[in-house]
Amino acid sequence: MNGSLSYPDAVRALQSRGRFGMRLGLERIAAILAELGNPERHLRGALVAGTNGKGSVVALARSALNAAGIRVGSMPKPHLVSYRERIALDGVPLSESAFADAVAGVLPATDAVASRLGDPTEFEVLTAVAFAELARQRVEVALVEVGLGGRLDATNVLDPGVAVVTNVAKDHERYLGHTLAAIGAEKAAIIKPGDLAVTGARGRGLRPVLDRCAALGVPLRRAGPRQAYRWALRDAGWDGLLLDVRAGGRELRDLRVGLLGVHQAQNAAVALAMLDALRDDGERRGARLSALDDDAVRRGFAAARWPGRLELIRHPRFGPVLLDGAHNPAGARALAEAMVRLGLHDAPLVFGAMRDKRVAAVLRQLAPLRPRPVFTHVDDPHALASSALLRRWRRIAGDGGRIAEDPAGALELAADLRRAPDQPIVVAGSLYLVGAVRGMLLPERSGA
Repeated sequence: MNGSLSYPDAVRALQSRGRFGMRLGLERIAAILAELGNPERHLRGALVAGTNGKGSVVALARSALNAAGIRVGSMPKPHLVSYRERIALDGVPLSESAFADAVAGVLPATDAVASRLGDPTEFEVLTAVAFAELARQRVEVALVEVGLGGRLDATNVLDPGVAVVTNVAKDHERYLGHTLAAIGAEKAAIIKPGDLAVTGARGRGLRPVLDRCAALGVPLRRAGPRQAYRWALRDAGWDGLLLDVRAGGRELRDLRVGLLGVHQAQNAAVALAMLDALRDDGERRGARLSALDDDAVRRGFAAARWPGRLELIRHPRFGPVLLDGAHNPAGARALAEAMVRLGLHDAPLVFGAMRDKRVAAVLRQLAPLRPRPVFTHVDDPHALASSALLRRWRRIAGDGGRIAEDPAGALELAADLRRAPDQPIVVAGSLYLVGAVRGMLLPERSGA
């Protein structure tokens, strides 16, 4: 260990680089990891890209692997409340002391690289910290979410054996391109020679994935209608989903999924394809995952939870609050479909967004449900002002909407807008807003 840090000092060391600092490219992260002895080369598992659904697919797969007794390391992103969430062992974030020690072990390498290549970003440092810690912990499977795109994302120095592209939709066009084909090509670049690949992509975003796999001779499992991994919905409600799933050559009938929202059926199909790919990758390496059978899948999928994504919290003051980090049009469409299924017409809506998002397109997806919105913003210069959000809403809906200067005030206003005490307040539009509200509702789990 190269020195030690307190947890607050570790957080300050990360925050000094700026949570939103972004410089795409692999040179700095590759240099940091080389300074550390390339710990990422000891990690096997899956690298998961996609516009939406990455976290849900990882949560489902991780839960199934854990049900089989397999030790899993994961790197959820972004964190909602605490930096500790960025490195999880079997779904549990690192302790404050362990996180601080992991950061302390990497900072000397980042300082050495900075003198040659410039200061690494916060995300690059977090990626190096996570890879080093998961390798040190000797996890059996590492499930790593791509941060942005794929080709130039810091996580793409990793080649864990399985590459997953959940789907391709428009988001982050400034960095990834303005067409689905361009965005799909950025995400498909995580597929490397010798990999096993999985995708749930369709339409124009699918072609780059197909072309990449064909060029590299990589086997591809596809999830979706008329594919080898497909699903039929039997029921959907507040308890999750009940599905009949065709998974490769087998049937999984009456499969219970603990996550809310019909869109989770497609994520479940992608997760099943990923689990099969992980099993096959393990067998070709002599690391058998034989305990990962259908019974473990059933138990794991039923128990799966994913904070901040259609997560229902019951609070003594505010009652039921439904959190969902829908921040792009495709995510908002999934949220709207879920709200219809759950009977959430005319519900109070706390909404905030960041400046780089397609806010009008997101609001247009939600407007047909006639929500009663309260617009707010988190304490960050990249957040859109409440008044700006209200103006956009009124251009779409014509009237209505209120503003609050902070998430706490927005919750108070939204609670007063309920039609009934048990009507949920919906919080959406930004994962940073969802994180702020979740920290208020569950303070015992909060902290930087």
